[in-house]
Amino acid sequence: MAKQPIGIFDSGLGGLTILKALRRQLPHEDFIYFGDTANVPYGSKSKQTVTRFSAAIARFLETQQVKLIVVACNTASALALNELRRQCHTPVLGVIEPGAQAAALATQNNRIAILGTEATVRSKAYAKAVRKRKPTARLLQQACPLFVPLVEENWSRTPAACQIAQIYLAPAKRFRADTVILGCTHYPILKPVLAKLLGKDVHLIDPAQTTARAVETFLGSAKENSGKGKLTIYASDDPARFKRLASRLLGTPVSRVRLKKLNI
Repeated sequence: MAKQPIGIFDSGLGGLTILKALRRQLPHEDFIYFGDTANVPYGSKSKQTVTRFSAAIARFLETQQVKLIVVACNTASALALNELRRQCHTPVLGVIEPGAQAAALATQNNRIAILGTEATVRSKAYAKAVRKRKPTARLLQQACPLFVPLVEENWSRTPAACQIAQIYLAPAKRFRADTVILGCTHYPILKPVLAKLLGKDVHLIDPAQTTARAVETFLGSAKENSGKGKLTIYASDDPARFKRLASRLLGTPVSRVRLKKLNI
């Protein structure tokens, strides 16, 4: 039987942080990544719209015979995960449950701040997932709508990124959170800035790391253990730009990004 790949999708570049962690954790697996660059960002869109986009991508990934679909997008995980699991014949994993579990275990003072897109914050998906594991946790949610375009425009290391982050992080610092969930897969790209502003005593929960461990646990003995894994990348718009930025974020040259328009 041919080796089946793992499918991953995100609204754009952010999910590459999860892809990078997965390739490091599971080097023998094949991966297919889909970046919905024609419709980024998801965080300001309605549940109906995000679910429609997510379902179209999942249908495409199933045509590629994937054995698992990883929703490498916090907004899609918050708004569309249940519907995807209902529609798909393939198992579907999201990023929120692993992150919530890690935060519940990490906090020492019981104060957790959740940074996310507007849609993720409105959904309260992280708050529900954390409280399921730690009912006594005190939570602060903070929408950070400008973080995604900063990453997508390759502005994550600019003074503007630092100034915007200072504004978004101020409530978490006043709240004295000792654990901060980076509730969007774009946000780990801003981690150097966020870590510097928050200080070394604050735990940053990175969805890339927590999701990679969850995928490895899910696969168990079914994970591949021989041969070097292959990577195929699709984008729904401007594959040349995506290729350039993906090479930078993954830290390795990307030979090709294929254009695939969504059938919505």
